[in-house]
Amino acid sequence: MPADFNGTWDMVSNDNLDGYMIALDINFATRKVASMLKPQKVIKQDGDSFTLQTISSVLKYECSFKIGEEFEEVTKGMDNRKCWSVVNWDNDKLVCVQKGEKKDRGWTHWIQGDELHLELACEGQVCKQVFKRMRP
Repeated sequence: MPADFNGTWDMVSNDNLDGYMIALDINFATRKVASMLKPQKVIKQDGDSFTLQTISSVLKYECSFKIGEEFEEVTKGMDNRKCWSVVNWDNDKLVCVQKGEKKDRGWTHWIQGDELHLELACEGQVCKQVFKRMRP
């Protein structure tokens, strides 16, 4: 049985967000605002169907997908690009490959203990984020 990602997760660390956003051509002012945010992730998982929400004081981004099925994604509120994404299991990790204007773009989510790890990649830049599961 794959990992259970269900829950609400609060950010505890965020390494190389600026480098990742530069690779996405995000402007200086937006990068500075984003670097101050501590977003929350809300993940709803039903078997191989997922809804991921990223929520902060200035942004709410939502993405829904089914494992193995390619979907059109608009990264609204982030770099506002359209790409084709597909998410697959790699053991207990969720691995997303995004095809579009930017090369080598995607993300990986996995759980260690009560932490949700997220690596965001684009054109050689990797941002590593860690979230802690909130207790109900």
